[in-house]
Amino acid sequence: MTEKQWYHLERPDSVESPGLVFYEDRIKANIQLLISMIDDKDRLRPHVKTHKSAEVSKLLMDAGISKFKCATIAEAEMLALCGSADVLLAYQPVGPNVDRFIRLQKQYPLTRFSCLVDNVGAAAVLAALSQSNRLKSDVFIDVNVGMDRTGILPGNVLELYAKIGQIDSLVLKGLHAYDGHIHDNDFAIRTEKASIIIDVLNHLSTEINNRLSQQPIIIAGGTPTFTVYNTQTVFDCSPGTFALWDKGYQDAFKEQQFLTAALVISRIVSLPESNLICCDLGHKAVAAEKPLDKRVAFLNAPELIPVSQSEEHLVLDAGENHPYQIGDLLYGLPYHICPTVALYENATSVSSAHADQIWNISSRKRKITI
Repeated sequence: MTEKQWYHLERPDSVESPGLVFYEDRIKANIQLLISMIDDKDRLRPHVKTHKSAEVSKLLMDAGISKFKCATIAEAEMLALCGSADVLLAYQPVGPNVDRFIRLQKQYPLTRFSCLVDNVGAAAVLAALSQSNRLKSDVFIDVNVGMDRTGILPGNVLELYAKIGQIDSLVLKGLHAYDGHIHDNDFAIRTEKASIIIDVLNHLSTEINNRLSQQPIIIAGGTPTFTVYNTQTVFDCSPGTFALWDKGYQDAFKEQQFLTAALVISRIVSLPESNLICCDLGHKAVAAEKPLDKRVAFLNAPELIPVSQSEEHLVLDAGENHPYQIGDLLYGLPYHICPTVALYENATSVSSAHADQIWNISSRKRKITI
C-alpha cells in the first residue's frame, strides 16, 4: 500500500473538476517562513495578486502583517473589506480608475490607500479630483529599474519628485521599484543584478534627502529577489507567490523553501486512443501562457506527457498499456499559479483543523462594489 501523500483529498468526490484546492496548513507554514526570513515583519508588504482571496489575506493579517500591495481596485477593496490598515495600489490610475481610487478612499476611511504615479499629468488629474473631494492622496513614484514596463528612469526621478512634492492634495511617500525582469535561476546572478538596483535606489534616497529634506519609503522587488532585499536593504518587500508557490518557482528558486500549497484537480474524461488520455483541464482551468510542457505537472502521475490542449480539454500521452481509467483523479501543480487562480470563482480549502471550506476568489472580478 502506497503512503498517503500530502495532497490527497479525504473526500475527493466533493471537489468538482476542474477545481482549485488550497492547502491551508501549508499556506500558514509559508507565511511563517516568510516572516522568519526578515528582520522586521513591518517591512513586509505582500502582493495579493497571486491568491486574490480574503481568507488568505486574513491569514496574513492574523500573522501580524498589516501592509499590502495589489494590482487592481477590486483587490484593494477586498483588502479594505478584510480590515487592512495600509494598501498600495501598484498601478497608476487613469481614466475612470482615478474616480474609483477616490471613491475607495471615501468608502473605506479606516484603510490608508496609496497608488503609483510616474507622470506629472496623471498626478495632476489625481490631485485635482482629490482636492475636489477634500482628500489628500498618498502616492509613490514608480521607478523603471530595467523592466521597461512602467515607471520613469532613475535620472528623471528627482525632477518629478520635486514637482509632485509641491502639490498640496498629494502626499508623496517615496519610491516603488519592481524588478520582474530578474528571474535567473542562479541566486548569485539574481543577487548581482538586484545589487545594482539597490545601489540606484539608495543613491536616489540620499539625493532626495539631501536636496528635498525628505526620507523616502522604498518599496522594491517581488518574489525572485526577496531573498536579496530582505537581508541587504531596509526596503519594504513585496513577494506574492510565496503564499501558494508553484512549479515554476519551485524549480527556479532553490534557496526559497516555500511549500506548494495550491493545486488544480482534474479528472480523466476520455480514452481516445490506446496511449492517450484526456482530462478536463483546458486553457480555462490552468494558465496557458507557457509552452505546453510547462503548464502543469501531475503529482500523482509525473510520467504523463502533454500532447495538446484546448479550452476544456488536455490530452496526455500515458503510454501503451497504461492503467488509467475514466474518472481517475489527477492532482495538478501549475507552473504559474497567479493567472491560474484568476480562472476560478472559488477554491476548496483543505485543513487539518476543520472540515473543507469554500473560499471565494473574490478579487478575480474587476469590480466588487466600486
